[in-house]
Amino acid sequence: MDDAGLRADPPRGLVIRRARPDELGACANVYVRVLTDTFTWLPPERHRAEDFLAAARDEEVFVAVDAGRIVGVAALYRPQAFLHSLYVGDRGRGVGRLLLRYVLAAAGGRLELKCQTANRRAQAFYLREGFRCVEAGEDGGVPWLRFVHG
Repeated sequence: MDDAGLRADPPRGLVIRRARPDELGACANVYVRVLTDTFTWLPPERHRAEDFLAAARDEEVFVAVDAGRIVGVAALYRPQAFLHSLYVGDRGRGVGRLLLRYVLAAAGGRLELKCQTANRRAQAFYLREGFRCVEAGEDGGVPWLRFVHG
């Protein structure tokens, strides 16, 4: 275990790779489930699979697969080296860290993202992973922080 209480070694059998087109529906389901479970400060009806699928048309979507099941998803908008999504259903096993590092490598070591201000757990995660907060703003009444790496 590391100082954040996470496993130091990757879960056995976990594979991180680019999502196949036929997996995008399952990715959208992970997105909605994680948002509904963790973004409790927003009404659950704001989390829609259609939003993920619309954004995914312009993004590279990566998955963490464990025993044939998608347990995490990340989406990279390459033109801006922007991490649009990082959602993990099985938290506390190091899946998010591995997904983030995979996307960071795919982006060439430079990555930006926005994190909702209310999402303190994610902020702590990104800071532990070497990101720094460079800006604050608001979108549709939801305050956010912008983080950069590299």
